[in-house]
Amino acid sequence: MEKIGLLFGTFNPIHNGHLNLASFFYENDQLDFIWFVITPQSPWKKTSGLLNETERFKIVSQALVSHPKFKVNTIEFELPKPNYTYITLTKLKKQYPEKVFKLILGADNLISFDKWKNYDKILDEFELLIYPRKTNESIPKKFLEHSKIFWPKAPNLIISSSEIRKKIREGNDVSSKIPIKSWEYIKENNFYSA
Repeated sequence: MEKIGLLFGTFNPIHNGHLNLASFFYENDQLDFIWFVITPQSPWKKTSGLLNETERFKIVSQALVSHPKFKVNTIEFELPKPNYTYITLTKLKKQYPEKVFKLILGADNLISFDKWKNYDKILDEFELLIYPRKTNESIPKKFLEHSKIFWPKAPNLIISSSEIRKKIREGNDVSSKIPIKSWEYIKENNFYSA
C-alpha cells in the first residue's frame, strides 16, 4: 500500500519551508508521496489577505513542478465550508482505499487539537507526524505520549507565509524564500503587494 503524507495548509503563499518539511518527511518516514492539501479557508483563521483558491492552486502547482513525489490536492475545494480535517480525511480514505494516509502537523496544532471536530476519530484512524512550531503554550501530555503521534526530528519552520506576505507588501525581496516559479507567478500577477 502506498503511504501518503498529507500536508494541509492555505499555502498563502507556499514557501521553501513547506518544501523542506515535505522533503524531510518524504525521506525520513518512508512515504511514497506528499500531498499538499490546499485549504480554501481554515475554520480557525481569518480570511483577510487570503488569495483565492484558484490562484493558490496555481502557485502551489508551480512550486511542485520539479518535485515528482509531491502532488497538489484540491479535495477541500469541493467540500462545504467551513470544512474540517476529519471530513477531508474520511473522503480521501473512501476515494483511495488502497492508500495509507498520515497527517503532517505543526506542534502548535496540538495545543488545541482536542477542540478539533472528531479529533479522537482522527487519532483512531490516522498517524500524525509532528514538526516543531514555536509556541508559548504547553502541549497536553496526552498528545505528547500518544501511540499514534510521532515526533521525528523534523526541521523547524523558521519562515511563515504571513511574514512573506508582509515583506512583499513592504517591497522586500523574498525570492530566496519562495520556489522560483511560484515567485515569478506572484510577481507577474502583483499578488500580496497591496
